[in-house]
Amino acid sequence: MDREILLDVARTSLRTKVHNELADVLTEAVVDSILAIRKPNEPIDLYMVEIMEMKHKSETDTTLIRGLVLDHGARHPDMKKRLEDAYILTCNVSLEYEKTEVNSGFFYKSAEEREKLVKAERKFIEERVNKIIELKNSVVGDSNKSFIVINQKGIDPFSLDALAKEGIVALRRAKRRNMERLTLACGGDAMNSVDDLSIDCLGHAGLVYEYTLGEEKYTFIEKCENPRSVTLLIKGPNKHTLTQIKDAIRDGLRAVKNAIEDGCVVPGAGALEVAIADALVKHKPSVKGRSQLGVQAFADALLIIPKVLAQNAGYDPQETLVKVQAEYVESGQLVGVDLNSGEPMVAGAAGIWDNYSVKKQLLHSSTVIASNILLVDEIMRAGMSSLKG
Repeated sequence: MDREILLDVARTSLRTKVHNELADVLTEAVVDSILAIRKPNEPIDLYMVEIMEMKHKSETDTTLIRGLVLDHGARHPDMKKRLEDAYILTCNVSLEYEKTEVNSGFFYKSAEEREKLVKAERKFIEERVNKIIELKNSVVGDSNKSFIVINQKGIDPFSLDALAKEGIVALRRAKRRNMERLTLACGGDAMNSVDDLSIDCLGHAGLVYEYTLGEEKYTFIEKCENPRSVTLLIKGPNKHTLTQIKDAIRDGLRAVKNAIEDGCVVPGAGALEVAIADALVKHKPSVKGRSQLGVQAFADALLIIPKVLAQNAGYDPQETLVKVQAEYVESGQLVGVDLNSGEPMVAGAAGIWDNYSVKKQLLHSSTVIASNILLVDEIMRAGMSSLKG
């Protein structure tokens, strides 16, 4: 599927949800994000596109980050706010003392035994932290490279302090959904144990930095090599705008995904419906009996779409439809309604495309629903109001 066609598909979808200037900004970002996460001969997983909201600046500042944006930062004041050429360890290892899952108890006879117990608990965590520090020293050494730990579980203050002294930046309680995204964006593997740590399990990013907006902290992981997971960073002045853009982007992502998986697109602007209606009218004489009326009714129903498009744009629906049908018969091209002028136009040349699967489902579902409604003989209203008097 050509990139230009995908841009037209995304633009057609987005311009129905947001104003044209914003739609043009979002179009490139939406298509590039799908092309980044796409794998040959595999279904496209839209969950690998993180949509992050930031109440900041204007909606046209929405951008595609070829990496990941986390909605929290480091939890130690001595940790660096900006890292370059960073190795990333993604793990799901508890670096804090955890209570047992069952109601177990520890009994000791003296204060000395209690001290031993506390030291043993602390030593257990320190051994895990030391293994991470050993990995950092073996990988980074005396070079200018950086090391960052992103952990799904907790990291206690003692462990944070030990990591900060070694120049390691640590982020705790990362969201579970971001663990897979991290490994796809930066490479490496998500580790569930510190016993088998090696350089092969590490990811890499060219730039990692922390951005503070009011009381919120964001960690940007950028300059990843060939990222298979990306982030669409939505910006806007208020919650309503952010929600509107988010809904538009989701529709745009699905439109591009459908176009790639279908392997084809169909012309929009009502062009397809006009062509199908004309084909049905030509097919009508070959049908016998009352079925001819059904074919004509189906053709008339399809023409509702170009009529509504013309009406919503402020033009006379019947007059516009007659022009479009006449142009289609004369030229033989798939023409639709130009909402700017009310005149016929070649939808494909104007870059207005719809998804094949959506149109197919539309025709199938509307027919099935109409058939089911016609099977209903009577509707009974049940409820308290029908029982009165």
